[in-house]
Amino acid sequence: MIVLVLAALILALGWAFDVPWRVRGAALGALWGFVVLAQLVLPQGNGLRDAMGGSVAPWLLLAGAVALVLAYRVVLLKLRERAQPEAEPEAKKPLFSETELDRYARHIVLREVGGPGQKRLKQAKVLVLGAGGLGAPALQYLAAAGVGTIGVIDDDVVENSNLQRQVIHTEDRIGMPKVFSAEVAMLAQNPHVAVKPYHRKFDAAIAQDLVAEYDIVLDGTDNFATRYLANEACAAVGKPLVSGALSQWEGQLSVFDPAHGAPCYRCVFPEEPAEGLAPSCAVAGVIGTLPGVVGAMMANEAIKIITGAGAALRGEMLIYDGLWAETRKMRVKRRDDCPVCGTRG
Repeated sequence: MIVLVLAALILALGWAFDVPWRVRGAALGALWGFVVLAQLVLPQGNGLRDAMGGSVAPWLLLAGAVALVLAYRVVLLKLRERAQPEAEPEAKKPLFSETELDRYARHIVLREVGGPGQKRLKQAKVLVLGAGGLGAPALQYLAAAGVGTIGVIDDDVVENSNLQRQVIHTEDRIGMPKVFSAEVAMLAQNPHVAVKPYHRKFDAAIAQDLVAEYDIVLDGTDNFATRYLANEACAAVGKPLVSGALSQWEGQLSVFDPAHGAPCYRCVFPEEPAEGLAPSCAVAGVIGTLPGVVGAMMANEAIKIITGAGAALRGEMLIYDGLWAETRKMRVKRRDDCPVCGTRG
């Protein structure tokens, strides 16, 4: 009775204080060990030994019975685990929906792109500086091609004079920030891409951190200060810069990528041209189709870099003359004394 009372007390205290079962079992085991030890050590006729049964045999039988019950429980649990049907692995969400596969079918059957190339396009992040003449077609074709994340930064708003060439905007969006107008058009064309509009100026305070978030930068701006800033930011973080420029009937583009041995923008244009030598489109004019040609070429260079198709314009500059329908390429080289990417100061 003494042993039973002590065992009941251990179980009651364990329940009251929420003691784990393994601790309660250890306490009961210690009590059983004490009883067995007392039966083996104390002489026959000892009052304490008699109070605990007077013989070790019942306690050994009790221990055997408990061991059998525990073993049976363990075996039963193992059998139940084996009888449970294996949970089917959660189906992995496909990267492309059926709609997307149909949309990009012409890319997927193209040997140089294929499924792997289209996957890289979807996982790519491209930043476009400017949502104007060059940015408009570049943004449209990047979205249509399925580039997964497209950032666009511009602090300007849509004006009536833009609509002659900036075909991403429409008359009913005059007065709207260009980045939001571009976002509307891109998502209307392809809702399967993510567009990040930044309605602000691309300046030194954010340039490097913003560029670092993307894989490639397309510069469609129209002033040397911003081009130099974009070039410095891209060179600093090792991102390729696809740069385009145009005036009147002629456009040019190149891929500036010092991280892969190509020159940077400052290597080719070390100083701003004298005032009046490179007039803006507002001053010199520009044929409306020219930004579409050059902007689409910029998007094409970005797609080639992402997919690894063909050869990007690293170390080369493409000149397009729309008036005489001529194109030519020239080699451009890194300068050791370039203040941005040169090897000697």
